[in-house]
Amino acid sequence: MVGQLLLGLSILVILHEFGHLIAARAFGIKVEKFYLFFDAWGVSLFKFNYKGVEYGVGWLPLGGYVKIAGMIDESMDTEQMAGPPQPWEFRSKPAWQRLIVMLGGITVNIMLGILIFWVLTLKYGETYTPNNNLKYGIAPGIIGKKIGLQPGDRITAVNGKRIEYFDELVSSKVLLGNGVLSVVRDNKDMSITVPGTILNDLSDYGIAEFVKPRVKFAIDVISPNSGAQKAGLVKGDSVLAVNGQKVTFFDEMQSLLQNNKNKQVQLTINHNHVVRQQQVQISKEGTLGFLPKVDFPKDTTIKFGFFASLPVGASKAWDQFAGQSKALSKIFTGQLKARKAISSPIGIAVMFGSHIDWFRFWNLVGLLSMVLALMNLLPIPALDGGHALFLLIEMIKGKPLSDKFLERAQIVGFVLLICLMVFAFGNDIVKQIMKK
Repeated sequence: MVGQLLLGLSILVILHEFGHLIAARAFGIKVEKFYLFFDAWGVSLFKFNYKGVEYGVGWLPLGGYVKIAGMIDESMDTEQMAGPPQPWEFRSKPAWQRLIVMLGGITVNIMLGILIFWVLTLKYGETYTPNNNLKYGIAPGIIGKKIGLQPGDRITAVNGKRIEYFDELVSSKVLLGNGVLSVVRDNKDMSITVPGTILNDLSDYGIAEFVKPRVKFAIDVISPNSGAQKAGLVKGDSVLAVNGQKVTFFDEMQSLLQNNKNKQVQLTINHNHVVRQQQVQISKEGTLGFLPKVDFPKDTTIKFGFFASLPVGASKAWDQFAGQSKALSKIFTGQLKARKAISSPIGIAVMFGSHIDWFRFWNLVGLLSMVLALMNLLPIPALDGGHALFLLIEMIKGKPLSDKFLERAQIVGFVLLICLMVFAFGNDIVKQIMKK
């Protein structure tokens, strides 16, 4: 988990800062330092000089930076700024060139996100579950039931647009809220509105608790020393009823087990076409101790050629950027609680998982690349967006803002970012403690 986190962040930080470096070099601006992670108080794990630039790895893994000569940045090198401007310095260049330098990292992040989703689409194609393949409708989880969905519902459209693939139900156009689901229940048409606050519940329960395909099941793998093993259940058995209540679908089984946590129940079992009754102990977690064999709806995979994969990958990257933008706007409007939306490297590490899955790894790196681009666009001093905003103001006014103002703005922005980081780390630590 930690290895994937460090690898993913290193790729993103190095390429982001490389975007600034290459743009600065293109305009003849001197670059003094290029660091992965921060060498706080001058302490670095590794460093070397190459063509006048100090390259290194800092000890504080909270990002990275490029120190550009003649620029008021996180280094707060006021001594350098006190001298007369030199032709190779950032401050000596036209505002439009400085703006391109500041947007260099964001540009590379966007290009990286598109590249990653392009390659993933080329290699793996797109795998979907056709909505028509859901023979038994949906099985809503905690969140789905909360908004009014019921087992067996068939969702046919979102905002009046027909659903071709089940996967659309767990896409941003639904999960960002305020959408209208067209539902068929008992041969009757009805509409259910997804609330704008649904992201809060998704943060608490996870996307699996929204909707899943409804499936039939049979017992497959039995856990050792479980209630299922002690009751003599074997692979291939079918559960027909729990305490006399008929069971057909797996979500019905799960619901009945949850309602009988830490109790004994009577199961009606079909074993090789012989029906028998069996007393079984349910665990305190509400489980019986088996993995089911289920009849999942059949998926379909669409393959794309080299060039056809590009617009598909670019569309995925844009969807991630737009989705994160909408989620951010919900934080500012109060529909999404910040503590449920903001994650630190701790939360990101959990997303990577404890085993290596390269498809998931690169999907997550692609997502984080677009998130990094979005966050750096925010007009906060100390971020690229803040520098870009001040440069735009300079271009409109026709003269630069004072160094004193920029220095103070940099300090304010830095304090804001530190507060945000402390909040994010504290939030994730509390989440992990609460889970335990």
